[in-house]
Amino acid sequence: MKDFFKIANKKFKSRLIVGTGKYKSFSECAKAIKYSGAEIVTVAVRRVNIVDKKKPLLMDYIDPKKITYLPNTAGCFTSEDALRTLRLAREIGGWKLVKLEVLGDKKNLFPDMIETLRSTEILTKEGFKVMVYCSDDPLMAKRLEDSGAVAIMPLAAPIGSGLGIQNYTNIKIIRNQTKLPVIIDAGIGQASDAAIAMELGCDGVLINTAIAKAKKPFEMAEAMKFAVIAGRKSFISGRISKILHGSRSTTNKGII
Repeated sequence: MKDFFKIANKKFKSRLIVGTGKYKSFSECAKAIKYSGAEIVTVAVRRVNIVDKKKPLLMDYIDPKKITYLPNTAGCFTSEDALRTLRLAREIGGWKLVKLEVLGDKKNLFPDMIETLRSTEILTKEGFKVMVYCSDDPLMAKRLEDSGAVAIMPLAAPIGSGLGIQNYTNIKIIRNQTKLPVIIDAGIGQASDAAIAMELGCDGVLINTAIAKAKKPFEMAEAMKFAVIAGRKSFISGRISKILHGSRSTTNKGII
């Protein structure tokens, strides 16, 4: 089934994006990514080791020639910090496809949408292809699209909470109003959450904590892989209409 996941004119087979933080080791992270089948991984630029050659490097475990690295601005609370971080990523590795997140508070880690919008406008003008972590506000999502974002990434719930999708309606509105890829980012807790996101019509799901902190991360990575596939197949198959009464599976014709 030729159903490619397309971001900024680049095609991927997997619709699952996996984060690289919170694992016990780089080797565990690499193995989980293998089980997940993900072709894109997010990398927190502010936390990556690029100086001390005595310490292990992520690139030694995850080959950037085989897996697409998506530098992100995790931990940035101002537009200035986010811009500096992504400009550094471009200088280090030539990356232009990036994930932007500008957080507004340290407790809930909700995005600061004013700073996020400002950063998106600047980065787009500088030639970056920006995938944007955002609130589930359809109005702000539309403004991000108008500002040149290449993907909209609304949260399902607070980062790392595992609560699953809290506002189905807004996610569906965002999906229906844009031609850009919509990727659920933050809050996924279990495989059924990922499947639901895909059944709502989302183009992909980004997962970190739910896999990295699972009791059995490799099994969870594989579960998320199949959940995304199942949810996508369910969505494009066209579900039956909901009705408030029973409907026979067979007709009365030919009844004995």
